[in-house]
Amino acid sequence: MVDAVVEKTLLGGPRRYTRAQVAELSGVSVDSARKLWIALGFPAAASDEEAAFTDADVAAVRTFCALGPASNVNEQNQIAAARTLGQSMARLAEWQADLITRELGAGTDAEATTHAIEVLTDLQQYAWRRHLAAALSRSLESDGAARQLLVGFADMAGYTRLSRHLDPDELTDLLEAFETATTEAITAHGGWVIKNVGDEVMFAVDDPHRGARIALALHVAIGRAAQTISEMPQIRVGLAYGPVLTRFGDLYGTVVNTAARLTGVARPGTVLVDDGAAAALAGDTDFSLRHLRSVRVKGFSRLRSHVLRERQRRR
Repeated sequence: MVDAVVEKTLLGGPRRYTRAQVAELSGVSVDSARKLWIALGFPAAASDEEAAFTDADVAAVRTFCALGPASNVNEQNQIAAARTLGQSMARLAEWQADLITRELGAGTDAEATTHAIEVLTDLQQYAWRRHLAAALSRSLESDGAARQLLVGFADMAGYTRLSRHLDPDELTDLLEAFETATTEAITAHGGWVIKNVGDEVMFAVDDPHRGARIALALHVAIGRAAQTISEMPQIRVGLAYGPVLTRFGDLYGTVVNTAARLTGVARPGTVLVDDGAAAALAGDTDFSLRHLRSVRVKGFSRLRSHVLRERQRRR
């Protein structure tokens, strides 16, 4: 159980309202309040008579519902926004809870835990503002939801087999080294991480040249990481370039699917690019491209690909 003092700090007060009371105080229907609550990733109250909600919950429902009239957002988009926010915050909260428990210990007093929460909140606000500034800058340069981007995936070759032979601490070290190395390589060349999923990272960049630089830098970064993490395997990288649908921080479309499939068929230690990326890089003297035979993969009867390499300079 969470200490009562800590819970009060996190939840913004005591649990005093039923679901019906939250709806009434927020000026919405019980059904709408319930949909928002579940979309945020929280379980529905055991009964309509359970006092499970706080003043902060009432304020949150009011805020979400005010999005509609204020910005012409319909209920469907309100729910989608709540779902995306809930999923992102849930993952962040799991990490923060692990951090607090690991660093402070499960039996830490409420004062120390509350202080740690306040520090993490400040850092979270800082990181969010910096990321929002960067994301707004990128979004304002595009005309709408569809953007011209180079999308890439990088995954660890043989990860499933490897993970069976590692203990939890070794696996943690491997994943931490992978995420650190790939994030540094991506951001150093103007890209941004879309998401990490286990042994894979998805990223994007608005310039094909920088995307190619990222792909090659990823292999170098993983090679360096392997010097300290002996279990670190080689990676495979796939790139595709073209119009992409951006929605709630994620990317969708044929370009995304193509990049993912190319990663799956790439050999360890190589970079494969699609026709779109190859065309954009055709006149770039920093890189060389070698066309491969088309392959049949899920969703594509003929997937064309090109091996990307750094061009060797004559001395």
